Amino acid sequence: MTSATVQVAGLRVGLAGSALDIVDGIGFEIAAGEVAGLVGESGSGKTTVGLALLGHCRNGAAITAGVVLIDGINVLHATAPELQALRGPAVAYVPQDPGTALNPALRVGEQIAEMLLVHVPRLDARERAARLAELLQEVRLPAGDATLRRYPHQFSGGQQQRIALAMAFACRPRLIVLDEPTTGLDVTTQAHILDTVRSLCALHGSAALYVSHDLAVVAGLADRVMVMYSGRIIEAGSSAQVFGAPGHPYTQHLLRAVPDPAGHRGVSGIPGHAPSPSSRPDGCAFAPRCDRASDICRRTVPPATMRAAGHRVHCWHADVTETLAIPAVLRGGFTARPALLAVQGLDASYGPAKVLHGIDLVIQQGECLALLGESGSGKTTLARCIAGLHPGHSAPVRLHGQSLPCSVRDRKQAARQAIQYVFQNPYASLNPRRTIGEIVARPLQVFFRLSANEAARKVGAALERVALSTAMARRYPDQLSGGERQRVAVARALAAEPELLVCDEITSALDVSVQAAIMELLVGLRQSMGLSMLFVTHNLSLVRGVADRVAVMNAGRIVELGPTAEVFDAPRADYTRELLANTPGFRSVPLTLDAAV
Repeated sequence: MTSATVQVAGLRVGLAGSALDIVDGIGFEIAAGEVAGLVGESGSGKTTVGLALLGHCRNGAAITAGVVLIDGINVLHATAPELQALRGPAVAYVPQDPGTALNPALRVGEQIAEMLLVHVPRLDARERAARLAELLQEVRLPAGDATLRRYPHQFSGGQQQRIALAMAFACRPRLIVLDEPTTGLDVTTQAHILDTVRSLCALHGSAALYVSHDLAVVAGLADRVMVMYSGRIIEAGSSAQVFGAPGHPYTQHLLRAVPDPAGHRGVSGIPGHAPSPSSRPDGCAFAPRCDRASDICRRTVPPATMRAAGHRVHCWHADVTETLAIPAVLRGGFTARPALLAVQGLDASYGPAKVLHGIDLVIQQGECLALLGESGSGKTTLARCIAGLHPGHSAPVRLHGQSLPCSVRDRKQAARQAIQYVFQNPYASLNPRRTIGEIVARPLQVFFRLSANEAARKVGAALERVALSTAMARRYPDQLSGGERQRVAVARALAAEPELLVCDEITSALDVSVQAAIMELLVGLRQSMGLSMLFVTHNLSLVRGVADRVAVMNAGRIVELGPTAEVFDAPRADYTRELLANTPGFRSVPLTLDAAV
């Protein structure tokens, strides 16, 4: 072992009472002040590794082998009281969702102070107050009693994440594990959080493991990157090595799935699915999805190959140099079409608080209009007004020139059928007690009079349209992955044969490969069905490949509206320019993958 702050070797986490492993053979080092990125698809084992650095694993799992040293202390050999003493001063954790991690019944000042009372008892009241003020300043929150006396629900999502960072850095830990801390945050808030993480690690000399599926974020933050697939690290090196000259086919495919905010290339998903721990093949786990796989790949796990100093790749064909063809962005230009839906002078409120101000918007037949903006800008409220899910608004929504009632319950069946909504969270929008077939069949029961055989046939067709097997109809939502659930939500909406599909942040919680597959699906559906779409998102990188026009919202107003290329290439509003500047991308890493001509 070296003098690195964090040293991991031979780490294995398995299913309790089973010979199956969740992660195996994990080894890496992180130096003081260094940020190491751990990337991969959902289910690859990233969070399992992160939790193991705290000596913890989820129910049903057990750490069965390995060494985790933090400043020479083996975390895996610590007793329960010793672990309690280590968590805080030696290693801290920042969760993905601070809204559920913070105690809603305690003021944030009490929660941060509790870290100091437990782990730094030598501080007296005056010193604790000074440390609290210092922490708030470090995470860029207003110092003073007004902040400390508020409850978590009185802060925005980005502010809650800053509070979680303050708690994690309160005891000046040697290692901090950050588990997807910016998932679901808009680009401006995300940029502030990442800048805070970077500055705190440098200020206090803390090593950091940043767990994420967002490769663009990791490229701009991490010094070194480790790519995980099916429980193993399959590539590791500096950010420039991994993202500039990827050696493993899986890493190359991940990069093809990352949206390009500049619009020079499209996105491409990865065919197939990662194997579960119980169905991993004998050889390379990526072989069933790899177009470069040979017989030896299917038989034997590949050893490490050094492509360059510090750049390690586990692939039998790591010495093969290959330029990947990346799909080009379709640039058909914007063509004016007849209006499908229009709002003029629309205001909306939540109680006495006015959140939308004089919105004028037209969605044309067959076009995709993207609605961009930070969290709280009013995007979802406008989308819900259009769908009839937010009755507290003025000015009518017009469909084909006809005014619609504010509430969807008061709208005629034809209008309800014409506008279908796909929600952000597929885990909450699907009934867990219904099979997938029953869920997709529900719009058929409401809008059409079909026999049982006709309904079953249409359910199968709807599932196949979103690239799901008809066998899925017999499963329940908890038996599906996040990407599969979102496809079911799209299939349910399409079963109603709508004219307008409202997609509300439908890829925000998905990893890049699944996100790319969903985007490919939507583009294909527009072309095959002639759908109009309102695509609500805070992810600007996604928009270039799907939208004809863009409406940028800020503080409940549309501040810029125009064809996608014009808005992105020559933005007129200062707010739009700020959003584009904060959008993560591979600006500092020389990508070698060339777009297809």
